[in-house]
Amino acid sequence: MAKLNSHTLLAMAIAIFSVSAYAIDDKCAACNAIAEELERGLLNEKPRNHLDMRHRLDSKGQREGKLIDYRVSELRVVELLDGLCDKMQDYTLEKVDSSRRVWIKVNSWDNLKTSKQEARAYSKDISTFCGRLLEETEDELSELIKKGSVKVGEVSKVLCQDLGRYCSKTSGNRNAVDDEDTSDEEL
Repeated sequence: MAKLNSHTLLAMAIAIFSVSAYAIDDKCAACNAIAEELERGLLNEKPRNHLDMRHRLDSKGQREGKLIDYRVSELRVVELLDGLCDKMQDYTLEKVDSSRRVWIKVNSWDNLKTSKQEARAYSKDISTFCGRLLEETEDELSELIKKGSVKVGEVSKVLCQDLGRYCSKTSGNRNAVDDEDTSDEEL
């Protein structure tokens, strides 16, 4: 009987924690918050020199290898996407009115109007959602960044409409797609 109870409790705990990634009600708004953070990374990029991969010398003493433009390099993609989901732990849901909440970046957890415990739970939810979103879209997103197709002002469209398909294309980038379009087959 004790084994049955411990197995049942374990199964229930796994079920509860596996659902937390799917607990975000408005996936479009969450995706837009992630896109906003990625856009902030694009805005804060400093101009970089080309990557000099010419480390070997040929028989004549000339350097061999490639000179890679930083804008199309894998290094740039890694620097933009690495740590993005960790940065999302600074976000939480703030109640705007009785029926609407928005994702905000928290500057000071001490100055929150809502429960810190609830706010931290939301921040973990969006961070987990970010991880799942990047896992689903990382290859395509990386290629688009390297091609120069992801520009400041268009990140939300590319990430949330074109790749993630969490937001509607017709009504602007802030509107959610019907639930059946984003149903989670993994559940």
